[in-house]
Amino acid sequence: MPASKSKDNARVEHTARAFTRRLLALQDDEELRKIQRYFKSGEGEYAHGDKFIGVRMGSIFALAKEFADMPIAEIETLLDNDIHESRVGALSIMAKQYPLKTTADDGRKALYDLYLRRHDRINNWDLVDLAAWHVIGPWLVDKPRAVLHKLAKSKNMWERRTAILATFSFIKRGEFDDTLKIARLLIKDDQDLSHKAAGWALRVVGDKDREVLNAFLDEHAAQMPRAMLSNAIEKFTPADKVRYRAMT
Repeated sequence: MPASKSKDNARVEHTARAFTRRLLALQDDEELRKIQRYFKSGEGEYAHGDKFIGVRMGSIFALAKEFADMPIAEIETLLDNDIHESRVGALSIMAKQYPLKTTADDGRKALYDLYLRRHDRINNWDLVDLAAWHVIGPWLVDKPRAVLHKLAKSKNMWERRTAILATFSFIKRGEFDDTLKIARLLIKDDQDLSHKAAGWALRVVGDKDREVLNAFLDEHAAQMPRAMLSNAIEKFTPADKVRYRAMT
């Protein structure tokens, strides 16, 4: 009985408030200086308005693992926090909670819905990268994927990044069509971060099937932005890199 009571108390403490209290205790001024050099937070840049406090990502991930059974409403409260590292924690918890054996299908659907419903709080590349392929992609592997093609056409650059990164779950299964279609859409994207993500996804397609990637490049390399092409051909031989770059 005492052990059960202790376990229940631990569960109760897995709240946004408890997480934030622990997070603030990890604040470090030197880490904050590093973060401010790394993220572009000037006027008009993608991290503008984000509030960083300076906590190492590894520390946040370890804390998120400890809070992996946090209730969905508490995760949303974390997402609402203006502190960037709080939202890192929320997305990391979502990614860790999704594959747990104790997470039922309705719980996974709730995580998927929360991510899409509160995409306004997933407003930086690191936040997208934390959960797009751990929550959005896995939920859609056996379902229609029209939502990703809609996101790929969004005016929100972070929704477009979600669209391409979610397809990693399909690439693992040897399914490339969605990745290739979304990558085609992102060729005309005006954001370097979209180009890099698309090139990254194409490179992983190539790891699975080089002929599929070569066919895509033969058709589209001439129009591909430099960052997309460079990421896509990163593992090519020097001669093949020269050949594809010469097409642009």
